[in-house]
Amino acid sequence: MTTIQQTDDVWAVDGRSAQPRALIVTVYGLYARETGGWLSVSALIRLLAELGVDEPAVRSAISRLKRRGLLTPERRDGLAGYALSDAGRDVLHEGDERIFHRPRATLADGWLLAVFSVPESERQRRHTLRSRLAWLGFGTAAPGVWVAPAHLYDTTRSALERHGLDHYVNLFRADYLAFGDVSELIGSWWDLAGLQDLYGEFVAAYRPVLAKWQRQSPSEREAEAFADWVRALTAWRRLPYLDPGLPAELLPPDWKGTAAADLFTELQQTLAGPAHDLSWLTASWF
Repeated sequence: MTTIQQTDDVWAVDGRSAQPRALIVTVYGLYARETGGWLSVSALIRLLAELGVDEPAVRSAISRLKRRGLLTPERRDGLAGYALSDAGRDVLHEGDERIFHRPRATLADGWLLAVFSVPESERQRRHTLRSRLAWLGFGTAAPGVWVAPAHLYDTTRSALERHGLDHYVNLFRADYLAFGDVSELIGSWWDLAGLQDLYGEFVAAYRPVLAKWQRQSPSEREAEAFADWVRALTAWRRLPYLDPGLPAELLPPDWKGTAAADLFTELQQTLAGPAHDLSWLTASWF
């Protein structure tokens, strides 16, 4: 079974305790692509201050994102800043598809199998591959055989190629024929209980946030709306990756993912518009 673990790609569900680099990625996804993929360091420091992140932490997080190849330093009009790299743009594009569109498989779609073998001399690559497959939503059917709904093929192929892992893996489309009940087997392939807990934590953390904004207008408090939306989106955006999007017929009847997805949609409808108005931020900082 693929268990849900905290990795470098995973941050706390409570956006208030999210890692600064995760918040920065969210900010770039929301705002930077409208400015040619670039934001000044001063703007990032000002924006992250609204999220309770101090300047040293912002600069440290930017450096880490630079080392990971997601950001590149660039000056514009005399201002120091960072632009999205091609890899950074790819990550955000992939995220758009997964976070905001959340495809749900049907039983007729079939399955995607990833069969891999990594030499013992490359154990770190094996760990990276397993982590990446889990992050893509795969479950473990058997040693070296991982399974996911077939609709994840394009995303899987792109991610494996981007990370240089494709030559270790063979991908197959498959139908389940026998033996056993698939709805029972998936409990051994995926950690659905762990995912249930994460969805429950998201609902518990952000249902009060939605209730707050239902009592008052976010358009009158743009900076606060910005902070709540960035935190909520940062908390949410890993969940569609950990959730393989299994057919509804195979999910537990009390599946909390449905309530969590509905809550996220309401938060988006309530906060995304007002949060997008950064008139309270000095325009020259962009």
